[in-house]
Amino acid sequence: MGKTGSKLKILYAEGEEGLLAEQTAAIQKAGHHVTMAGDRKSVMDLLKRDAFDLVVLGGTLSRNDRHHLPYMVKKHHEGTRVLVLHTDGGRHPYVDANTDTGSHVEALLEKIVASQREMASV
Repeated sequence: MGKTGSKLKILYAEGEEGLLAEQTAAIQKAGHHVTMAGDRKSVMDLLKRDAFDLVVLGGTLSRNDRHHLPYMVKKHHEGTRVLVLHTDGGRHPYVDANTDTGSHVEALLEKIVASQREMASV
């Protein structure tokens, strides 16, 4: 994909609106384009309409959503990377990266940079 040093197109889903807005602002400040989603239905609708480089599933989504959505991301767009902001993401076969529950935004931004590097090497 060759995305190192360039903007990523990110779909970020989070169940808590305030956290979604705060994290989105930080990701955009880092230079990426972010589309926000608040629940599984909105993520699914966006995946049907558009492709993303990275889908970030926040820790305030339900456990069921964090489990179901990685499958759906890969079903709609096989090459899209999935980052889950919860420790349970590390056990999921369709999750490319995860962070510890409750990590700060800096940890999220570090994971995004790591995803960029991995995409560039493909």
